[in-house]
Amino acid sequence: MKKGWLAFLVIVAGLLGWGAWSAHSSGQLKQAKVTNVGSTALQPLAEAAVPGFNQQHPRVNVTIQGGGSGTGLSQVQAGAVDLGSSDVYAEQKKGIDATKLEDHIVAVAGIVPIVNPKLKVNNLTTDQLRRIFTGEITNWQAVGGPDEKITIINRADGSGTRLAFEDLILKGQAPKPAQEQDSNGTVKQIVANTPGAISYVALPYVNSTVKTLTLNGVKATAANIQTNRWPLWSYEHVYLRKNASPAARAFVKYLTSPTVQQTLVPKAHYVSVDEMQVHRDAHGKLSPVKGK
Repeated sequence: MKKGWLAFLVIVAGLLGWGAWSAHSSGQLKQAKVTNVGSTALQPLAEAAVPGFNQQHPRVNVTIQGGGSGTGLSQVQAGAVDLGSSDVYAEQKKGIDATKLEDHIVAVAGIVPIVNPKLKVNNLTTDQLRRIFTGEITNWQAVGGPDEKITIINRADGSGTRLAFEDLILKGQAPKPAQEQDSNGTVKQIVANTPGAISYVALPYVNSTVKTLTLNGVKATAANIQTNRWPLWSYEHVYLRKNASPAARAFVKYLTSPTVQQTLVPKAHYVSVDEMQVHRDAHGKLSPVKGK
């Protein structure tokens, strides 16, 4: 009887060992959780990538949350989350030690000015947009629109989209104090329901509830972003700690894979990093991408 029981235990142990080896050899990860917090501009792409990632790694539970770039960077640095997503380089955020983090650029997001859909304004110059957000222009009549007060809806101070917008448009000038909102989605909703409102969102959030403006007669298309003809864009970074878990690294690897870059990225209205013809560093300096 004892011999039979021992033989049974040997068989069970062998089966468990084979299962573990099989899972390892197939590239599947063991049970794990990955939490990605930060940029709401990247949130739609990250969420769209989870089902495909789980087909490869069904035992990994991935949670995607917003909160803004500042939150993502501070929380990943503190070890509170596995991944921190950001619209700006870690070097651009005060209190963040970029040397302790790994930067993975997973996409490019256009940033586009949006207005209430009933507003009869379709285009602004860069100078006009700057003067609106610094408070110099306060009525739409000054830019060829109706006699209507301009209502600015801004992003919150920790927003990477806001930092990118101010770096590219305000050029060091102080923004006019205005209502602030944490997320792209909330900003879009308020602009859609507020006469005379203007703000800016990541291009993946644009839909028919708001009107997008051209800038200097140029439209925010993927082709124009790739060449910097449309200058309002930001890299979508995912930062992880250097001792990050295999599951966290696997999710970042999946985001940069051809599966995501060639299908989900353009479908969700982002631009693949591989398609960019220019590169922008943490200081805002542009340089051509070699071979393009």
